[in-house]
Amino acid sequence: MIFVFTGSSILTWLESSSLALFFRQSVWMYPILEIVHIAGFSVLVGAAILFDLRLLGFSKNLPVTECIRHMLFWARLSFWAVLPSGIILFIVDATGMASNPAFILKLVLIGIAIVNAFIFHRYTLKTVDVWNKNETAPVSAKIAGITSILLWLAVISCGRLIAYI
Repeated sequence: MIFVFTGSSILTWLESSSLALFFRQSVWMYPILEIVHIAGFSVLVGAAILFDLRLLGFSKNLPVTECIRHMLFWARLSFWAVLPSGIILFIVDATGMASNPAFILKLVLIGIAIVNAFIFHRYTLKTVDVWNKNETAPVSAKIAGITSILLWLAVISCGRLIAYI
């Protein structure tokens, strides 16, 4: 049997899956899933913003390399709470989420934040030995930090707006 899925039929199929039905019909599992997603996102964004503040000149005596090592651990750990919970939250209401401008903007902003982090790690961080401790970070690091903070605050805002749009 050959199945041909259109965008909307895939979304409908996701929403009618046993996984979606389980979470949608459970009194406790959906709220627990939301809590896991929000808590994980809090740790992920908190780690990112704390590192960004270091780039902006706070706690200059803390080596950037130590800060990034510590914060990346927590960001990566929380990512494994955020990703699966976010996917399941999407599946539960796939058609609604796919047409929600706040959700779509949230995904776009997350993508931009990932690109910002990639550029920082790929280029700016290569010079960290020069500004690792008790030195002012280069302008490119400060721009990456400010951009990251603004993007993550916008992502959080969009996440909250999903319920109201």
